[in-house]
Amino acid sequence: MNKARNALKYGLAVGIGFVSGVVIPEKSRKHSMPNVYAANIGLIGKQPSPDALLQTPESDSLSDANFGSNTAHIMKHGFPSIDHIRSYSSFVLAYDRKTRNALWVYEHLTPESLEFKNKIDRSNIEFFEDKSIHPYFRALNSDYKGSGYDRGHLAPAGNNRLSQELVQKTFVLSNISPQVGKGFNRGIWNRLEQYVRYRARKSINTWVCTGPLFLPYNESNGKKYVKYEVIGGSDVAVPTHFFKVLLVESAPNVFELECYVIQNKPIDDNIPLHAFQVPLDSIERAAGFLIFEKMPRNEIQKINGLNPYLQKFLSNQPKHPKSD
Repeated sequence: MNKARNALKYGLAVGIGFVSGVVIPEKSRKHSMPNVYAANIGLIGKQPSPDALLQTPESDSLSDANFGSNTAHIMKHGFPSIDHIRSYSSFVLAYDRKTRNALWVYEHLTPESLEFKNKIDRSNIEFFEDKSIHPYFRALNSDYKGSGYDRGHLAPAGNNRLSQELVQKTFVLSNISPQVGKGFNRGIWNRLEQYVRYRARKSINTWVCTGPLFLPYNESNGKKYVKYEVIGGSDVAVPTHFFKVLLVESAPNVFELECYVIQNKPIDDNIPLHAFQVPLDSIERAAGFLIFEKMPRNEIQKINGLNPYLQKFLSNQPKHPKSD
């Protein structure tokens, strides 16, 4: 029961702040959430009714006296974006309909959830469209065909070996991003996923937030630009980088944080994982949302660094680890 309560407390906290596609300002988060946002919580993966979204909030700094009645008139013909949260059996994601990538994917891992209880057959598992997303904004298998990119999992199949069904659900294309294959998806990114499982098996609880980034670069003219490729007829965006953040409960009420960003390109096998660690706020600023917001930072014992688990994992790694 305590594990489930902790999972809810930390594992989904990030989604509450912007579940309707609007980030609630920092100063407003201590106040009651207006019903126009709160109505969507608990409707994960569903389309809320207009009436549920148009209730008049009692009081909030985001609203004025006519907020409810004005909203009812202004939004009479529907909200452009309120349905980007998708909840699956072992992960929750927020979908970015513009890039055809997830904004973030959340998982909660325990030693029990990572057990191999059943034989998994991946030979006949196929990637599939997320039919809950409007056809205009879905990624398709045909988008990846001939693109030169792997269909890279954000919530890995290797984290879901309790059953064949759990593994299959990770192949939904809303959980997939275009990743460079050799040297990234089949190299450093796979190694990071393996480390996450290694760490989670030796901890009480591990919450994982994973997602793509589209980072700026400096041009020769001294200006910064955000530039990325798109693939397929759906124009699926190819992220420039990917992040993964771990909130680890290594012992009862002892929390540690590890934050990684890796460029979506072939990476030298000799570079150790801790070389890709970055401050959490650099990920949050680039991604546009807060991660594990409800976890007080003064309760985190350690942030990044070469911990004993990572050190032992790296020392036991083969040169070319097997892909999951």
